[in-house]
Amino acid sequence: MTPLSTVLITGASTGIGASYAERFAHRGHDLVLVARDHTRLEALAQRLREEAGVGVDILPADLTLADDLATVESRLREDTRIEILINNAGAALSGQFVDQSTEAVAQLVSLNTVALVRLASAIAPRLAAAGKGSIVNVGSVVGLAPEYGMSVYGATKAFALFLSQGLSLELSPKGVYVQAVLPAGTRTEIWGRAGIDIATLPDLMDVDELVDAALVGFDRKELVTIPALHVAARWNALDVARQMLLADIKQANVAEHYRPDL
Repeated sequence: MTPLSTVLITGASTGIGASYAERFAHRGHDLVLVARDHTRLEALAQRLREEAGVGVDILPADLTLADDLATVESRLREDTRIEILINNAGAALSGQFVDQSTEAVAQLVSLNTVALVRLASAIAPRLAAAGKGSIVNVGSVVGLAPEYGMSVYGATKAFALFLSQGLSLELSPKGVYVQAVLPAGTRTEIWGRAGIDIATLPDLMDVDELVDAALVGFDRKELVTIPALHVAARWNALDVARQMLLADIKQANVAEHYRPDL
């Protein structure tokens, strides 16, 4: 029997990443787990080796550090067993933009966008050449909602969605599946790390429930999966409205309502 592909998961030591690791391990996939916390990674890897009987490598890395990021990129380029990338590593930042330090903002952007796109760039050419494989980018519904007041975090998640949509147009004809997963509020450690008391946040989704839903979308080959969206037609309507807007952009002439002589 042909062995299943290996899955590389970033942000794998806890939360969404750890849940993805459990689910793919129990599906029979070998894993490469990436995160900063070596101790947690090793504990998770050992448990999954014992429970699921799969191979699990750990790759401790801080994806905001150039050398660590380059190590993960090299693994994605060179290890032909890896055919699925779960681009999950990310962080949030509390407070208003004017109160956030430039350094903190830059680090958030580095992790949530630069690392995400570099890892996708490292694996995509190899997958396209092979005519198979998957890239999953974990975004957020906050990327659709500037009203939520998390301007930089939301902007990075909007980037993840746009990147996924663009890559899907380019890569799906070559046999590579791209999925954007947009969680709403989920019970993970991201809140505490951002200085937000999770006890103040009502109605958070359980992380395993989120990942199980994301994998339903993965198995269906959805481009965009929003587990907390209860009226699926809303996303379709938004996408249709976006395409209608694009059809009304006629760049050869200024729109009538912008003409200075009116």
